Amino acid sequence: MSLMTKILSASTAMALAAGAAFADGHSAGPAIIYDLGGKFDKSFNESAYNGAQRWADENGGEFAEFEITSDAQREQAIRRFAEDGNSPIVMAGFSWATALETAAPDYPDTDFVVIDVSWIDMPNVRAVGFKEQDGSYLVGVMAAQASETDVVSFVGGMDIPLIRRFACGYAQGVASVSEDATVIANMTGTTPAAWNDPVKGSELTLSQISQGSDVVFAAAGGTGVGVLQTAADEGILSIGVDANQNYLFPGQVLTSMLKRVDNVVYDSFSGTTEAGVVILGVAEGGVGVALDEFNEELVTEDMLASVEAATAAMASGELMVHDYMSDESCPVLEF
Repeated sequence: MSLMTKILSASTAMALAAGAAFADGHSAGPAIIYDLGGKFDKSFNESAYNGAQRWADENGGEFAEFEITSDAQREQAIRRFAEDGNSPIVMAGFSWATALETAAPDYPDTDFVVIDVSWIDMPNVRAVGFKEQDGSYLVGVMAAQASETDVVSFVGGMDIPLIRRFACGYAQGVASVSEDATVIANMTGTTPAAWNDPVKGSELTLSQISQGSDVVFAAAGGTGVGVLQTAADEGILSIGVDANQNYLFPGQVLTSMLKRVDNVVYDSFSGTTEAGVVILGVAEGGVGVALDEFNEELVTEDMLASVEAATAAMASGELMVHDYMSDESCPVLEF
């Protein structure tokens, strides 16, 4: 049985949640399990999928995949792929941490990779985190230079320290350009549903526009699509996240804060990684900004020069962007 894009039907998903095994029981190969919001969220999950598909296209390989629909499926999904012989098993998102810590010791010969987690230290787990604050700082620099009102904004998904890290880095980048600029920050919610609520994202964006924002940065998974859509409809600029979202609204998305989840999946499937905790920043090509034909008319030479200078300073250690998660505080933004 081919494992290529093994999408489970609703009935199979129910069987998985109940503990039923996959159909062939013992097939091997890499696997990826997406987080809530679905693999085609045009953001984090889709970036993970793109990395898996790139590996398959370049190597003629096959991979298994599964989209969870509830938190209750996490540990079952990990165990069923492990029992099926899949390795490595890649999990997209920090919410996999607890289930992985529970299941991984029972499968010592299986390699696991979890993305957006930097605290799991196990012999068969590679935990990959990112310096989101650095990439967010860069897009903050661009937002401040693009703004005509000196008011910019941020829409986060679920209100958790990781997303506050994005917002804090963004606000620091804005402040580096204009100390008088105002940054409005709102979170969509406090439950996982906040990752897939484009209507609420749109409402928050409209509220921010009414307060003068003319550039909005969304770090909200599928909710962010509503943010970008509303920004385009209302004639202000937006900033995408994780994947390159410039193409969604050409000429209206200033840039996207890239988090190279795709490369993590690609490298993991290629067998070029080892167990341990890894943190990726600008020096490692883990975060950055998206520049392409869809935003080239929006990005000025001054913006490029500022981004290049900040990137070099980060890579050398000269510029240290404050990490909200280091002390749960932000020097330039109140939550």
